[in-house]
Amino acid sequence: MVQAPPLMKANAFSGQVIQQGATGDDVIELQARLQYIGFYKGKIDGVFGWGTYWALRNFQQKFGLEIDGLAGATTKDKLASATRYDEGYVKQQIRSGKAFTYYGGAKKSDQGSAAPPPANNQGEKTPPQAVNVPAGYSQNDIELMANAVHGEARGEPYEGMVAVASVILNRVESPAFPDSVSGVIFEPRAFTAVADGQIWLTPDETSKQAVIDAINGWDPSGNALYYFNPNTATSPWIWTRPQIKQIGEHIFCK
Repeated sequence: MVQAPPLMKANAFSGQVIQQGATGDDVIELQARLQYIGFYKGKIDGVFGWGTYWALRNFQQKFGLEIDGLAGATTKDKLASATRYDEGYVKQQIRSGKAFTYYGGAKKSDQGSAAPPPANNQGEKTPPQAVNVPAGYSQNDIELMANAVHGEARGEPYEGMVAVASVILNRVESPAFPDSVSGVIFEPRAFTAVADGQIWLTPDETSKQAVIDAINGWDPSGNALYYFNPNTATSPWIWTRPQIKQIGEHIFCK
């Protein structure tokens, strides 16, 4: 597997502990990053009120952090590694006077929301991709899933790449998992590529096409909710799941 590039932290927050009552750029970044992975639903306005407070606590709980509603060094580092922040795009929306309440991946039911172009870890916009986005999914959903498929399944047969994308979609539809693409992918300990940073490798066109095929209805996994590599799996629990099939190096299971 290709070694993931180190995550860049230089543009992630200032050194202050961000807490309720704070205002300014750090709060804008905090709200945007929390919204990117579905925790914050309010307006990105740079004011740390109760909505931001509870969103931050929920994030801390989900990621196994101390639940104190304060954005200290550990919480900010986790946010920086689990999300992206396009400062220029966010502040442009705020300056334009728009009621800016959307940044990042959408739930399938949130049709019509306009996602920003994803940014790389240096804050630069990624060039837009020429792709027809299926109804119910944002461009950000497509890009994020492509990153996940590339990080998890590059080198696998194409069918296996589509199957990995299908597992993500099957989890979105399952009541046992988060109901958004970003929520599923960034659920703690759900995907190795998130844990080791390889999700931020640039996906190839094959990974993107695999996502489109999965969204359009091809599910080679057989409605699987899990998959694992039997040669590297360390969890005894995963072997207890009812197995459906093996594609390449991955076993897909219920």
